Amino acid sequence: MKRNDTIIRDVYTVLEGRRDQPVDSYTSKIMKDSDKCAEDKILEKIGEESAEVIIASKNDENLISEAADLIFHTLLLLVYKGVELDDLYDEFDKRRGK
Repeated sequence: MKRNDTIIRDVYTVLEGRRDQPVDSYTSKIMKDSDKCAEDKILEKIGEESAEVIIASKNDENLISEAADLIFHTLLLLVYKGVELDDLYDEFDKRRGK
């Protein structure tokens, strides 16, 4: 089944909402500055998820789930840093022909 970017855009939009109008959720909490900088918390999660993708690949188990976690936290970082999703898509377009 071929899918378009709707799911990624939907997740991105929800994350923007959680940033701009925080609610009692994991994503709103992680984007808030506290004793530990929000960016540092997000980067730590990306590091953890990257390691989990590597282990899942080596063990041939849970790769899809772990990859989804990594992509999710990467999107979270982009939202936190104010990077527009279309900028990411533009970058992919540039690389398509390489």
